[in-house]
Amino acid sequence: MTSTPDATSEVQRVGLGGPWEQLYGYSRAVRAGDLIVSSGCRATVDGNVVHVGDPGGQTKIAFQIALDGIVAAGASVSDVIRTRMYVTDPSHADAVGRVHGELFGLVRPAATVVVVAGLLEPEQLVEVEVEAYAPQRP
Repeated sequence: MTSTPDATSEVQRVGLGGPWEQLYGYSRAVRAGDLIVSSGCRATVDGNVVHVGDPGGQTKIAFQIALDGIVAAGASVSDVIRTRMYVTDPSHADAVGRVHGELFGLVRPAATVVVVAGLLEPEQLVEVEVEAYAPQRP
């Protein structure tokens, strides 16, 4: 994991060492003041799509990757205020929503589910994004 504060502002960029972070020039999560946002996360582990054919299993992995970035930037699950879930098939919405409920049922963030034409790999069924609000302590 890398955490890089921006010298000119209150921006902190968190990398978890994924192979595409450096190659594509992005951070897993970015903290700007009290707001922390994740990049889109899919169920890809060590370059391989996991839980092929299982939208619920992919959702759990994708949210765990996103939450790892959020936590590394100084927030917790209870600080999550918004989630976005992108599914490749509307029939996956129930499985994805149920996993969301397991993870965030007590937190109840604002949530959006969007059906998309596809993701980077045909085996990827779900992509998620997470936003958290976590006031910095002096």
